[in-house]
Amino acid sequence: MKSYIQAAALGLALATATVTTALAAGVEINATTTGLALRGYDPVSYFQDGPKEGLVDIVAVHEDATYRFVSEANKKTFVANPASYTPAYGGYCAYGAALGYKFDGDPKLWKIVDEKLYLNLSPHVVGLWTKDISGNLEKSEEHWKTIKYVAPSDLK
Repeated sequence: MKSYIQAAALGLALATATVTTALAAGVEINATTTGLALRGYDPVSYFQDGPKEGLVDIVAVHEDATYRFVSEANKKTFVANPASYTPAYGGYCAYGAALGYKFDGDPKLWKIVDEKLYLNLSPHVVGLWTKDISGNLEKSEEHWKTIKYVAPSDLK
């Protein structure tokens, strides 16, 4: 089962033309080809009443990735402390990181754990990740140390 999920997720991540990575300021970010993080969702909104798509005219750039916001207030909140609002693992799938891979993180498949935003690849993967969140986060943290600066396509 694990190898099926890895292969399917890797295939999806590599085949999704709109998803790329940006290595900026030493941090690998899962962003669109235009540098848009979270596919345009407002990172602050996750910590309020759930994710909302940001507006194209309210943006901030952090670590070479562009974030959109639903309001100037959310933008101001983000700019004051971006580390509190950017997703874990650069926006890659939290379960993928637990397996030692970088899969696309879907901004509609999210969970906040201990005040940190985590994304996952698919509803099925969300189910696998939530079976043992603390154990998976422990594995993710350990793997992230070695995969953080490696392109997703180079992880075999």
